[in-house]
Amino acid sequence: MASLISIGLSGLSASQTALATTGNNIANVDTAGYSRQSVVQKSASAEFIGVGYVGNGTTVADVRRIYSEYLNTQLRTSTGLDAEAQTYLTQINQTDALLADSTTGISSVLSSFFEALQTAAENPTDASARALLLTNASGLAERFSSVYSQLADQNTYINSQLSSMAEQVNQLASSIANYNQAIVQASASGATPNDLLDARDQALVDLSELIGVTVVMEGNNANVFIGSGQPLVMGNTASTLTAEPSTTDPTRLNLMLTSGYSSVDVTSVVSGGSISGLVRYREEVLDPTLNELGRLALVIADQVNSQLGQGIDLNGDFGTSLFSDINSALAASQRSLAQAGNSAGSGNLSVYIEDSSKLSTSDYEVTFSSATGYSVRRLSDGADLGSYDLSDDPAPVIDGFSLAMEAGTVAAGDKFTIIPTRTAAGSIGVVMTDASKLAFAAPLVATSSSGNYGTGSISSVALASGSTLDIYDAAANADTQASIQNAMPVKLVFDAASGSAQGYTLYDVQGNALGTGSIVPGQSNTVTVSIAANPPSVPSAFEFELAISGSPAAGDSFTVAFNADSDSDNRNALALLDLQTASTIGKHSITSTYSQLIETVGAKASQAALDASATSTILSQATANRESVSGVNLDEEAANLIKFQQYYTAAAQVIKAAQQMFDTIINTL
Repeated sequence: MASLISIGLSGLSASQTALATTGNNIANVDTAGYSRQSVVQKSASAEFIGVGYVGNGTTVADVRRIYSEYLNTQLRTSTGLDAEAQTYLTQINQTDALLADSTTGISSVLSSFFEALQTAAENPTDASARALLLTNASGLAERFSSVYSQLADQNTYINSQLSSMAEQVNQLASSIANYNQAIVQASASGATPNDLLDARDQALVDLSELIGVTVVMEGNNANVFIGSGQPLVMGNTASTLTAEPSTTDPTRLNLMLTSGYSSVDVTSVVSGGSISGLVRYREEVLDPTLNELGRLALVIADQVNSQLGQGIDLNGDFGTSLFSDINSALAASQRSLAQAGNSAGSGNLSVYIEDSSKLSTSDYEVTFSSATGYSVRRLSDGADLGSYDLSDDPAPVIDGFSLAMEAGTVAAGDKFTIIPTRTAAGSIGVVMTDASKLAFAAPLVATSSSGNYGTGSISSVALASGSTLDIYDAAANADTQASIQNAMPVKLVFDAASGSAQGYTLYDVQGNALGTGSIVPGQSNTVTVSIAANPPSVPSAFEFELAISGSPAAGDSFTVAFNADSDSDNRNALALLDLQTASTIGKHSITSTYSQLIETVGAKASQAALDASATSTILSQATANRESVSGVNLDEEAANLIKFQQYYTAAAQVIKAAQQMFDTIINTL
């Protein structure tokens, strides 16, 4: 009887444990990371009664956690990839919308600027058209500044997010280390701490959402690695992840992993998770966009200012800048960042834009080998651009810019990060306030003498390319301007044609011969005329070009004079208008460059959307696969509940039968 009661009691105990486990599964149906559990029973040791073995009931061998390491690894991986893709997509969509939208991007205001220039060029004396051009120029500058500000805010946001996410990583890493310790201690008794294992696995999934991880099991410890194998958690010890200013660019925060007394920069090697999405967006989209936008702003300001400098305004004065000076002392000083670890008292480099058309969208690293010698490396492709010296005169032009040390000194080993274009869009502004100073006229005008009777004509006259006015060099510009004003007018007097050539003599205003030349009559000829320096009346030599066609008669003459009466002249305005389509940025125009920027960001945004959709699908599949094995199925658990209730009732009936048998025996005595 005693054995029968024991058997019934063992069944009651096993059924009660199974019911409790089933109830726990049902209660945790919505608990994140919970793995359903099941009771594993085994038969109790049988008893030999002479003729055979009789069972002694059952016992609970284990409460097993239904779990697949493979599926959990798959879930962690897909979680990290999806978090990276979704974060990247969120950021790039903002930039795409900012650049492409007509109310926030550059396209509409750039078109308005050139449309206003077109209107002003058609009627160069119209004060309202000139005023409208100034207004649109201000609108263009303000839009550049607005777009730059919003992109700069994104960098600030990324810095803030990296700091916050690094703290979350540290909290989770510490939790995982604590779980490792608790699991090792609990497992020492021989039992499996299911809830602790679930909690650790969920912490690993949460960590994967922030940063991609690799988990290596060592006994009951889950060791966690990031990047290219840098340890984040080893047993019960966790390293520390921090966001700190980059040694090469203090405006960008980098990720530093500290273990003990050793720190390593892991920014370039992290992959997966929201952190990687932010870092990848910054490197692939934000910084190139800032650089391209800055290059565009520099080219517009430089080209417009330079072309205005070639003209004459309504007051008969040479042209002045419309936009702010691209090489102001402040602008030049902000294009260089001293790297951490430079020598004490090290100065900072000034970066001057020498040829805006040659600028790239890359940043550069300058490394000094001595107090004056330095080498330059382009960071976008790692190209070594050569070695130079600060004492070189003139300063070497590297990808459109030059370097100078205005104050302070440097030592061998000092390094600088050069950002020629990154901040330019935020500093462009309009400095002209008087619309009459818009120099729409050309400085020279050519006229035919009234007594000419040949077919010769002059279609254009302009300063030669080597004599263009440098608006950024005040002294040289003043000399050339004085030369043009003092040397004019000059007259070309043609001789009789002789064969295929026809000579001419150049005279100054006093009738002194300045030189001779020849043309091919009946053809289009480009004649270059040199005016020699003759201080003090002519402080600087210069050249101008004439386009002469037809066949002048002997004695025919043409006069080239300073265009003092320039009210109706719009030649320089038309040259300004040509900047819209001219190849001023490498082989591309201003408008096509911005269009290409929109297309590039748009294409990346489109690809990011496809990637995010794919990773989202993969994550859903991984989650479903994990749930199919470890998740709680309420229908299944409800069936188990009924089954174990029946088991419990049946076991109780066994005990009841044993009790009845015992009572019968007692009553027969």
